[in-house]
Amino acid sequence: MATPVLTGRPRRPEPTSAPPRRRGVWRRTDLRTAMIFLIPATVGFVVFYLLPTIRGVYFSFTDYPVLAPPTWVGLDNYERLVNDPLFWNALVVTLYYVAINIIVQTVLAIGVAVLMQRLTRSILVRGAILLPYFIANVIVALVWFFMLDVQLGVVNVLLERFGMDPQAFFGNPALALPTIALINVWRHLGYTALLLFAGMQMISPQLYEAAALDGASPWRQFRSITMPLLRPVLALVLVVTVTGSFQIFDTVAVTTGGGPINATRVIYLYIYDLAFEQLDFGYASALSVVLFLILLVVALVQLRLLRAGESDEA
Repeated sequence: MATPVLTGRPRRPEPTSAPPRRRGVWRRTDLRTAMIFLIPATVGFVVFYLLPTIRGVYFSFTDYPVLAPPTWVGLDNYERLVNDPLFWNALVVTLYYVAINIIVQTVLAIGVAVLMQRLTRSILVRGAILLPYFIANVIVALVWFFMLDVQLGVVNVLLERFGMDPQAFFGNPALALPTIALINVWRHLGYTALLLFAGMQMISPQLYEAAALDGASPWRQFRSITMPLLRPVLALVLVVTVTGSFQIFDTVAVTTGGGPINATRVIYLYIYDLAFEQLDFGYASALSVVLFLILLVVALVQLRLLRAGESDEA
């Protein structure tokens, strides 16, 4: 019997697949890459935030007149703070400003966001609403300061034409702080409204369609769908706006300088006056530490009450 002859080229052996890399190796590689990208931000945080914060806490326990080395005084600055009427006045004025600013700004921002969602989603409209936010606080304050001037301001000219008496918006202790609060509401309203509008965009339209089929009115849809599902975004917006409101400084410094009769002397302006006018860095640092603790407590309470980490969407 003849032996069969094999024709054609011999088949090459199939390459064996490389063993998969272990999960631990991938994790170590990703960790190294992440650390490289985090180094610049970490250095900036340590140099510009962490170290100044530690120094500020240390200075709060010292008598530091800037022109002489700091002297350790323990809790003397905090005892002085408790008995300082100007501090308590500044804290009350700041809380009053925050209440006006947050309530008015949040209500108007929700209204503007709802109108944008229902009437128009034009990019031009969004840009127009956001324009005041791009103007520097000092410029905004100066423009409104001249517009509300008791003698030459266009607002008082219009009041006179309608038969009303001109108002000293920045010279009346009862009007000065609400005026400053409403100026900042005007500047930040568009930014806050756009954040809330973005949160509304994440709500499924099918929920509104189902509610409309069930006969729910627009108000009922807003109350039962929009507000519960908007809560996480609203909590973030409130924390950011409240923290920013406590730090009001430039508008007051440009317009009233804390007057009249300390009616607008907010706590940031008081700290600035102590540190850079009276050169009392130790006591100013103590006030800064107390303000930091107040903001921390307020933010935690807000997040807790608003249940920022939860969502009502099933």
